[in-house]
Formats: sequence, structure tokens, C-alpha cells
Amino acid sequence: MTVESTAAARKPRRTSKRTSAAKKPQSSEPQLVQLLTPEGERVEHPDYSIDLSADELRGLYRDMVLTRRFDAEATALQRQGELGLWASLLGQEAAQIGSGRALRDDDYVFPTYREHGVAWCRGVDPTNLLGMFRGVNHGGWDPNSNNFHLYTIVIGSQTLHATGYAMGVAKDGADSAVIAYFGDGASSQGDVAESFTFSAVYNAPVVFFCQNNQWAISEPTERQTRVPLYQRAQGYGFPGVRVDGNDVLACLAVTRSALERARRGEGPTLVEAFTYRMGAHTTSDDPTKYRADEERAAWEAKDPILRLRSYLEKEKLADEAFFTALDEESETLGKRVREAVRAMPDPDPMALFEHGYADGSSLVDEERAQFAAYQASFADSAEEGK
Repeated sequence: MTVESTAAARKPRRTSKRTSAAKKPQSSEPQLVQLLTPEGERVEHPDYSIDLSADELRGLYRDMVLTRRFDAEATALQRQGELGLWASLLGQEAAQIGSGRALRDDDYVFPTYREHGVAWCRGVDPTNLLGMFRGVNHGGWDPNSNNFHLYTIVIGSQTLHATGYAMGVAKDGADSAVIAYFGDGASSQGDVAESFTFSAVYNAPVVFFCQNNQWAISEPTERQTRVPLYQRAQGYGFPGVRVDGNDVLACLAVTRSALERARRGEGPTLVEAFTYRMGAHTTSDDPTKYRADEERAAWEAKDPILRLRSYLEKEKLADEAFFTALDEESETLGKRVREAVRAMPDPDPMALFEHGYADGSSLVDEERAQFAAYQASFADSAEEGK
């Protein structure tokens, strides 16, 4: 044996040690709450049960279909230059409609910027969601009218708002609950960790509803966490549950249970809706750059709308007349959305200088005058060109 080979044999094997450290910790297989299989078969769960009438089941199907149509129309409008940006919910309809229909009127919702289905459940006119994405307002609805807060663009901050609001609800002695929506990417934000801490310590009546759609823009979930997201709740002292996010019945049952737990004064719950973002993160994103077509195809087989339709047809809970009428309603909604967006008036460009300071500001006054002169120069140029 040469000197070099002897030294190599004695050298610590750092590579193998590093590999060993990188292995994921041993844990049991994540438990997934499911009440409706991808094939549309009804199954039971020992901890979560739900008994819905045919009308209620058809109502959930209608909610998902119309939400998807609205979402598709908004995407098309952005491609046509009518919206500056759009964040699609394609594939996440069951998670949003199921959880949204679990809410009571007096519950309060803190969404991100993708909760179009929850907004639908809260009675927010879909056209009101589009003003911000068209750039004509900062949110087109009164949050207190529907107990549905304005969309939050800053990632994860709405969980802090929800926790503080829930702490206030508890101090008021009300029996309502609060729900905060966020994604798997947002779960890595410090705001979310702080929300978990405060809600647990103060026993706040809040449900944290994480839509794990597998991708934080181009970052996969496995680069976000070493354990399933719902298990993070254990470290903060409250329960977590993973639900099939493409199963509207399971999402309804699990969220309803978590909200009832909050109302009983038993504190927060983390719900991880295991779903998939079928489209792009937003219309400025190209998912073909970072994920395989085979992955999307596998999730298309779990489509939340198709599985509920399959169940309705197998159990003869909906006939062809119902589906035909819904198609017509969908077309009507699409037309209304298109017309409403194109009719939105442009905002007053000078309005951006208002409401910044209660007592005014000399600097803002100067900037206002400069901008007004700049705007006037366009009118002068038009007159000269005549």
C-alpha cells in the first residue's frame, strides 16, 4: 500500500457523513383525511363524517364550476391586456369551496391573493376581485360587509392579522372563529411562525388553512420542509391535520371541525390541504421551466370537479338538465365578468397624493404640482399636433 493510499484510508469519510445527515428523519406516513376518492367513490373516516343532502352536494359542485369559470375568464382577460396580473386557483377549488362553506356568517376570513373561491362563498362579487389586478383600486369591497378581508399581497402577513383579530374575538367573549389562508411557501415565513406562537399561547380561536399546492413559485415543497407541513403544529402545542385538498367533502368536514374546536375555546388548528396548482403561480410565471408535464398529468386525474361530478352521476344525484343549466350559468358569468372589467373607470391619477398625511405635507404638495404639470404636458402636445 502506498503512502497516498494509506492516508486516504485513514481520512475521515465526510461525504458519507454528510449524506447520512441529509436523510429525512424517520416519521410515520402522513395521514390524509379523504371522504371522496379520485374515482368518485364515497369513503368513511373514523374522525370526520359529513352528511349532505343532494341539494348541498349540487351546490358544492356549482360553486367549484363557477369559481373555475371566473378564474379562467380572469386569466384570459390578463392575456388580452385587460388585467396587469392574475393569480389562478386552477386545481384548488375543492380546498377553497370546502373550507369556505364550512364558515358561519360571523366568522372572519383573512385571505392571500388567490382565495377567489372563498370570496365566492362569502358573497363577494367576483368582479370586485379584479379591480386591484386591473390597477383601478386597492380592493373593491368593504371587508366588514362579508367578514372577508382585502387580499394580502405580502406573503404570510395575514396570519398575524388573523391571530390578532382572533385574540380580540376571544377577549370580546364572542363564539365566532377566524380563518387565515396561506400557501406552502408562506409557511417558511417568520410571520407564520410568530402567528403560531401567539395563537397557541393565547389560545386564539383561529384556523390556519395552508393550501399546499406543492410549489412556492418554482420551489418544491421538499425544499421548504423536512416533515409534512401539518406536523409543524405539534411544536407549537396545537393539532395539525392533513386533508385531501382535492376532496371538497373532506375539506368541508375537517375545516368545520377545526372551526367548532376554535369556538369551544380549545385554540388554533393547522389544516394542510394537500392539493396542486394546475396552472402558473401567476400569469407572469412559466411553470414548464421547473416542473414536468407528467406531474401535472398525475394530478389532473385527481381533479376536484371531475371527482364530485362522477359521484353525483353514479349516485344519480344530478341529471343532465342540471349540468346543462350550469353550463349556461357559467357562460353568463363569463360574459358579465368581461363586461364589468372593461367598464371599470380609470382612477384619478392625482388621487395617489391624497390620504398620505392627515395634516398635509409641503413635499407632497410640491410633488403633486410637478406631476400635474407633467400630466398637462400631454394635453399641450395633443393640442399642438392638431
